[in-house]
Amino acid sequence: MLLRVGFLFCVVFGGCSLLPEVAYQPTVHNPFPQLSKVAVAPFFNLSSEPTVDGRQFAAAYFNELQLVPGFEVVPVGVVEQAMRDHGIELSSAEDARRLAQLLEVDAIVIGAVTDYSPYYPPRCAMRVEWYAANPCFHPIPPGYGLPWGTPEESEIPGSLIFEAEMALAREQLKTQTPAYIPAASGPDGATNPVDKVLPKPWPDPSGFIPPPPQPAPPPCLPTAQPVLTHTRSYNGHDADFTEALQTYYFFRDDARFGGWQSYLQRSDDFIRFCCHMHIWEMLSARGGAGETRVVWRWPIIR
Repeated sequence: MLLRVGFLFCVVFGGCSLLPEVAYQPTVHNPFPQLSKVAVAPFFNLSSEPTVDGRQFAAAYFNELQLVPGFEVVPVGVVEQAMRDHGIELSSAEDARRLAQLLEVDAIVIGAVTDYSPYYPPRCAMRVEWYAANPCFHPIPPGYGLPWGTPEESEIPGSLIFEAEMALAREQLKTQTPAYIPAASGPDGATNPVDKVLPKPWPDPSGFIPPPPQPAPPPCLPTAQPVLTHTRSYNGHDADFTEALQTYYFFRDDARFGGWQSYLQRSDDFIRFCCHMHIWEMLSARGGAGETRVVWRWPIIR
């Protein structure tokens, strides 16, 4: 009887760590079979921080992307060597597409650090664009691949719904915003209004609706736009960011001293986690989120 009372006392009052710790790990995969082999180029530094190392950011992005099922990633060193051999500076979309074709990959990742501070609380902002080797691949907007119109739609996070709605609104504005046409000058120098021809019906009540699958491949309409674009800013004192960092740390099994808080003080760990978040958010917004893993970790009894 005394043993039972002692056991309950330990469990209730925390004197003994006998209960397992539960953690929930979001999973993500590659939702684009047409973009399976990817290369990562050194990032550009567009921030005011001169110590930003574009190769360090590219290496961190490479390591995190390589962990996502469905991707094969070309090492950053191979990309740098190809750029030197062929004199590519990545100053245009054509340069990015040419580099992807030379490397025989499906897409090339071009990233830029737009804001960075290594001092506590650290912050980092990145814009990453994926350029497909095939010029016929058009941009994939947020909301693509999400379970719209199904019972699972209620499980879509509100942040993803907002991002998808904004992307849809931007596409609608491209087709439903009247274009400004300057007035034409007459022979006497006076200006005459120019008649505008609007599509019928105007505005389109159906909005922007992607076409259904076709039995034959669609015609190629080349574009210079990136197939994927994602821009985000991260801050070490943001509650959502630190909560995600705790989960990330839990599943890394890192034996170094300091816990997850030390990731906010070590630049390399902070940069890698920012790349992890960037990739996870970009893919999740386009149908790449998988089932959440539930892990029970029992304490080590010493």
